[in-house]
Amino acid sequence: MSSHAQAIVFDAPQQLSIKTLEVKAFEANDIEVDVTFSGISTGTERLLWDGTMPPFPGLGYPLVPGYETVGVVRKVGADATLSVGDHVFVPGSYTFQGVRNIFGGAGSRLIVAHDRAVKVQASLGPQAVLLALAATCYHAIALGGERQPMVLPELIVGHGVMGRLLARITVALGGPAPTVWETQSQRQTGAVGYAVVHPDDDPRKDYKAIYDVSGDSGLLNALIMRLAPGGEVVLAGFYKQDLSFAFAPAFMREAQIRAAAQWKKHDLQAVTHMVETGKLSLEQMITHTYKLGQAADAYQVAFSDPVCLKMMLDWSS
Repeated sequence: MSSHAQAIVFDAPQQLSIKTLEVKAFEANDIEVDVTFSGISTGTERLLWDGTMPPFPGLGYPLVPGYETVGVVRKVGADATLSVGDHVFVPGSYTFQGVRNIFGGAGSRLIVAHDRAVKVQASLGPQAVLLALAATCYHAIALGGERQPMVLPELIVGHGVMGRLLARITVALGGPAPTVWETQSQRQTGAVGYAVVHPDDDPRKDYKAIYDVSGDSGLLNALIMRLAPGGEVVLAGFYKQDLSFAFAPAFMREAQIRAAAQWKKHDLQAVTHMVETGKLSLEQMITHTYKLGQAADAYQVAFSDPVCLKMMLDWSS
């Protein structure tokens, strides 16, 4: 097997290339995955693309992005528990040499530790790419299963993929149907078992739990004004600018503000089980699929077209 593989590389902000890169040495606890599909994140990956990602350890260019990857296991190490032929979800990797792997999942072939991958049903196909965002939503609600009882969203801000997943997970967990705010008319359709409204058309000011996945750092004051006393705003998106809020309205409501961190493996396993048992649907969220040779166009569409909910890269060729 070749010691090289193709990968998407951000050489610098807004500079993309497809390169053949050296891959890491295979170890006893590794698996080798032939990638079939990878997703483009319109949150953190957009910030890497346009150069506005806040500083964090390991950030730099050139880099291989991507943490939403599915493929088929083609080789297993002596200590691996997965099998050749298994379909797996891989949340990024450290496969590629000579570049930063942030998050290292956008490649034709990945070498990862076996316990990093999660086995999925082959029938999910490219929809399995959505498991990372579903796990992010589940973690925001459940704090990795540590928060009991769970505080389910009553209001969700934003009807992109994360907003839809949050709403579907809320219903799947037995909660009342949440309200979802969306200002873009192109994204106000597609609700399944819940209502989507423009915020100007919603008079409520007694929400106990508001989950913001808009990524808009200027909304916090408006959301606090919609809280019931003791209510909570959960920051479940990613913000490139600092957030601030007026103290007096928050004080009057004894408002709580919580930032939701990265999902853990048990969150991923939980949502995978929900999908495979039919409690959670991933249908009607992948709107665009481009071939690898169209990668530059794919990123532009993913980040600029409001009709594009989820862009998929097809690595099959």
